[in-house]
Amino acid sequence: MKRRIFLEVAAGLIILLFVYASTSKLIAFKKFIGEINNQPLPNSWTPFLSYCIPAAEIAIVLLLIWQRTRRLGFLISLIFMSVFTIYAAIILLHGFEYIPCSCGGVIEHLTWTQHLLLNTFYVLLSGTGLFLSKNE
Repeated sequence: MKRRIFLEVAAGLIILLFVYASTSKLIAFKKFIGEINNQPLPNSWTPFLSYCIPAAEIAIVLLLIWQRTRRLGFLISLIFMSVFTIYAAIILLHGFEYIPCSCGGVIEHLTWTQHLLLNTFYVLLSGTGLFLSKNE
């Protein structure tokens, strides 16, 4: 019973994060594209990233909604949040000269240390959800 409650709460928190993140990016899409262009990545990646990141976030939400696909949702969320966590760690280690945040909404106002902590929390939440859902 406790495992079931944890899985529901974990899925709910991840769903809230990705619904908020994808919606804020789509609402301010031109701003999001500009921020992607300012990342230390080739600008030729912008068209791909600007559509794929919000689409992946929405896909994670959809996977987590249904019990049958929830494990896959936890796995993809774990991968996605791990990449963002590594990126935040590189930024904190001064791996890049200038880094704008393309998170959108209130999340873009976090410091990079706060980003790292938030992302680490969601990595742990996704990983624990993946582990606990193995027998579902």
